[in-house]
Order: sequence, then structure tokens, then C-alpha cells
Amino acid sequence: MNKALRSAVIAGNWKMNKTPSEAKTLIEELKPLVANAGCGVVICVPFVDLQVALEATAGTNIKVGAQNCHFEKSGAFTGEISADMLKEMGVEYVVLGHSERRQYFGETDVTVNKRTLAALNAGLKAIVCVGEKLEDREQGITEELVALQTKIALQGVSKQALKNVIIAYEPVWAIGTGKTATAEQANEVCAAIRATVAKVYDQETADGLTIQYGGSMNAGNAAELVAQPDVDGGLIGGASLKAADFAVIVDAASK
Repeated sequence: MNKALRSAVIAGNWKMNKTPSEAKTLIEELKPLVANAGCGVVICVPFVDLQVALEATAGTNIKVGAQNCHFEKSGAFTGEISADMLKEMGVEYVVLGHSERRQYFGETDVTVNKRTLAALNAGLKAIVCVGEKLEDREQGITEELVALQTKIALQGVSKQALKNVIIAYEPVWAIGTGKTATAEQANEVCAAIRATVAKVYDQETADGLTIQYGGSMNAGNAAELVAQPDVDGGLIGGASLKAADFAVIVDAASK
């Protein structure tokens, strides 16, 4: 982390977990544990939990995010949620392009870009996910692939709008597998993402961009990961469902 240049943010991605009543219980447990955090704290919850989360976090330092949004404002898209709907609810963040969305629901670099533009135009802050599969890493094309994903995701995003974007580097091979990139591997790719942004925009803009690591960061490895100069926090999966573990990660990013 380099807090002199940019914000550190820990965001929990609850995925498809927690009913509204369970969500309220977890949030109430979490609130006192992260009340004095020295970094941004976000919980990205299922759509049905958003209202409960917004009510439970009101007046606290915890921000609420959704896990996806559609790229159209409205229309015949059964089951989808628009960015404007989220914004009017009071949601502040939205996760876009998560590898599970790409893998299971056919999202592409192009649709991720469309969702990113829709979210930013609605006034949301976008956590945009990029990352390679195991075969990509084995073929030595990680940096090229992630650079391409980053460039496409940010097409049409102005320098001013980029201030409302967080990039989350999530190696697909390290999500939900228990495998984690080493701190050095994570930093190497986060630095490559920053270098890509510098080429597209400029170095000052790249230096101000928060880039998270999102591959099985947990209470045991968080401190080592966020100690890296280009890792500005994390997008946390399983560990975000346990208040005590999530609080340890937030504490690591608060130092």
C-alpha cells in the first residue's frame, strides 16, 4: 500500500450467501470490530440483502455494494438490476466482471466495459475485476492478458470518472481454491495493471488508482499482501463471511 498516493480499501464479496436476517446478524457483529478502521470498508452483498445492509450500516464507516448490475437503464431483462436502481436505494459500490460472472454467466470483457460505464454514469463506484486462469499463467501471458482486460474495461472511462474505479486483481486459479498468489506475484501483477493505466492515462492518474488483490486473501496472509507497494487492499470472499476474520484483514490494511 501507498496511502500517501491512494486509498486502501477492503471489500467483502459475500457471493450467494446470507439471508437478510443472517446478513443483519453478521453486520451487527462486524460494526464494532471495524469502527476505527484506517482504510475503506465495503460489504458487497446479495441483492435481497441490500436494504437490510443499508439500514444496518447507516451512520457507520461501512459502505454497501452490490455484486453486479446490468448495462441498460431499463427494459425487458428479466431478473436483472440496473445501476440506477442501486443508486436510488443508496448503494455506493458495485462489483463488476467477477470471474464467477465471466465463467458461469457468459460475461465478457466487452460487457464488463458496458456495465462499468453504466455504473459510473449512474454515480456508483465500480470495483472492476480482472485476472488470469491457471493455463494463462502457465503459458506466461498473465501480464498481457490482464493488461488487455484492464484496457477494455476502461474504454470510454474519463480520467475524472476513473477516480470512482477500483481494479481488483483476482487470479482465477486462486479464487475459492485455497491457493493464493505469493505476495510478490500479487504485487507484480498489480504493478503491471498500474503501468497499463499509466500508459492509457498518465502516471499521476495511475498512482492514484486503488488496486486490490482478490485471490483467497485471508486473516493469515493479509498483512504480507497489503505490505506490498502496489497492493491497496483486497476483495475478500470466504473470509468476509466471518466478522472476526474480516476484521483482522481490515486491521492489516489500517496500518
